[in-house]
Amino acid sequence: MHRLLAAALTCVVSAALAVATAFGIVAALHATPEQPNVPLVSFPDGPPPPSEAPSQSSDPSSPQLSRQPGQ
Repeated sequence: MHRLLAAALTCVVSAALAVATAFGIVAALHATPEQPNVPLVSFPDGPPPPSEAPSQSSDPSSPQLSRQPGQ
């Protein structure tokens, strides 16, 4: 009978410790401030303004469609 009481008391104490730990973790998570949601990279919306638009002649990566003589 003494061992059964010790086992039951151990189960009750361990369950109470687990519940207290869970509440402690939740309280610690709520105590930390929320981090700001600031993007690291932002892309402009829409095309660039006409004054900043690159011309086709200054962009070396743009394909030049020209016809060869005699074609």
